[in-house]
Amino acid sequence: MRPKSPFTKTPTGNLRIALRLTPKASRNGVSGLQEDAEGAVALKVMVTSVPENGKANKALIALLAAEWKIAKSSIAIISGATDRRKVLEIETDEAETLLDRLNDWLSKF
Repeated sequence: MRPKSPFTKTPTGNLRIALRLTPKASRNGVSGLQEDAEGAVALKVMVTSVPENGKANKALIALLAAEWKIAKSSIAIISGATDRRKVLEIETDEAETLLDRLNDWLSKF
């Protein structure tokens, strides 16, 4: 059985990522996966920035872009801009390749 993933492919060919952000953390990083009561899986991410004026969201995008080696401009927050639970979308022409790469990256958690 394939483990659950926070990554999904959209009908337009982009990738969506469900995540839970912890601002004002002691360090920046991805700490694993979290499953909610309904069984949905989210990526747990921590940033040291404060959640004021979009600083934590900018730090989140910068962190993920660096971790995944993709352009910051290709990542957009489509849901939860002021919430800890967020949905991000990565605009890409190679969704299958990126999805495989990100699911391999998940194996370290």
